[in-house]
Amino acid sequence: MEKHLQDKEALNKFKQLVEDIRVCMFITATNSDEHTRPMSTIEVEDDGTLWFFTDVRSIKVDEVTRERDVHLTYAHPGKESYLDVWGKASVVTDRQQIKEKWSPVVKAWFPKGDEDPNLALLKIKPADVYYWDVESGKMVQFFKMAVAAVTGNPAIADGKEGKLAV
Repeated sequence: MEKHLQDKEALNKFKQLVEDIRVCMFITATNSDEHTRPMSTIEVEDDGTLWFFTDVRSIKVDEVTRERDVHLTYAHPGKESYLDVWGKASVVTDRQQIKEKWSPVVKAWFPKGDEDPNLALLKIKPADVYYWDVESGKMVQFFKMAVAAVTGNPAIADGKEGKLAV
């Protein structure tokens, strides 16, 4: 069932999906090269802005400096929840913002902590978002497929999909 969401309802759905999934495939493209890497979302602001920690020496920083358009894909490993996000990226090196967004978990990648001079933030402003979300669990989906296979009738999808205007 296609259901496009707008305004607060879209932002709430977006935030819920990102916070539930957390890890995305972060895709950058410059000229003919495309790079994909897993990234963990550290924050989703109420306006949909996404934040990630990164190393200023990483290739993705160079790439988003040259080409701000990025593509993020989220897929929940245990649920049928997916999110496709296109947006504009920018690199933030403001020490105060880094301190505010710091989490002890990040220390695994940045052992020097929030004072690490190579630590930066990637800020993503979503421009185009599409979601797929099945509300029943995998067992219910499996049961529906099994019934459809036995009866010869098509399985009835109970999921939702659509654009999120964030």
